[in-house]
Amino acid sequence: MKGTFPVKQFERIETPFYYYDTALLRKTLDTIRHEAAKHEGFCVHYAVKANANPKLLRIIREAGLGADCVSGGEIEASLRAGFPAQQIVYAGVGKSDWEINLGLDNDIFCFNVESEAELEVINELAAQRGKTAQVALRINPNVGAHTHANITTGLAENKFGIAMQDMASVILRTQALPNVSLVGLHFHIGSQILDMGDFKSLCNRINDLQDELERHRVNIANINVGGGLGIDYQHPNRLPIPDFKSYFDTYARHLKLRPHQTLHFELGRAVVAQCGSLITRTLYIKQGTAKQFAIVDAGMTDLIRPALYQAYHKIENLSSEEPKETYDVVGPICESSDVFAKQIDLNRCHRGDLIAIRSAGAYGEIMASQYNCRRLPKGYTSEDL
Repeated sequence: MKGTFPVKQFERIETPFYYYDTALLRKTLDTIRHEAAKHEGFCVHYAVKANANPKLLRIIREAGLGADCVSGGEIEASLRAGFPAQQIVYAGVGKSDWEINLGLDNDIFCFNVESEAELEVINELAAQRGKTAQVALRINPNVGAHTHANITTGLAENKFGIAMQDMASVILRTQALPNVSLVGLHFHIGSQILDMGDFKSLCNRINDLQDELERHRVNIANINVGGGLGIDYQHPNRLPIPDFKSYFDTYARHLKLRPHQTLHFELGRAVVAQCGSLITRTLYIKQGTAKQFAIVDAGMTDLIRPALYQAYHKIENLSSEEPKETYDVVGPICESSDVFAKQIDLNRCHRGDLIAIRSAGAYGEIMASQYNCRRLPKGYTSEDL
């Protein structure tokens, strides 16, 4: 079954471009709010790194989500979209001074701190401004996630976060610094996780850490478990909204949240991925020796995930209902890795056919580049057409 697209309107737009179904986005946000509201103390932030399209940010802000940022530019984009500064959290392993000062000047809710060295710099910059920065320590819980190696972030040794064995000493150092205030612990084990057992393992680790901290009379007001919930790339039409119920229920059942604590989530992909598609046009059908190629005008500059992660995206020919044939769908970039899919079945393709690359609302438009001096793709919503 194909998705439903305004193909006649697409004919008038220069390809490639991103198309966002805002009705699906709003339905997804309604589901998030409904499921999170079942549990007291649950607070959801949107991970801006997934997609910072201003129109989508506005819709997400109107739904009441906070913003999870990983750069100064994302903080600026969130503020422009109207996110209250007190609902902005700022993570990132390499925060520069101007980015930290931006957060301080706008009194954002919290800095998620990833090293003791960063903690010292935030304290120094806050002191220069006569402010106290609220911080949460990002702890690596050494929980493996069943996902791609490049998007696993919670193991004991990687560039992100503070090792568990260093947590106690860093907490002591935080308490000794005059211009930072410890308000939380932050965790994130990876992305595109579909096995709820991974989140259960994180809950168990956090429970143990909290018990240990309380034995030392350290009480934490906020627990931030990051995001990581995956989507169904195989069946975007059948399963357009992720399983938020199981996701939130897993934390409600297994995380021993204290009465005074707020539990923060940082969902990105799960919010926007399914509402977005990359729309491209077939340039040529090339007959090879043993296969045929559908050469399209979008490339890895527009959607890098297949080249970077060998990621799967469902592909549909929106212009044809003819019998299916087998194609390699490739782009125009002068790189052999510029391939969207190999040996997939599509309705027979012709020059000029419109092709939809599905589930591309997350890490698509935001990661686009101008390699080969190509133009950046534009983004349109269903409300624009």
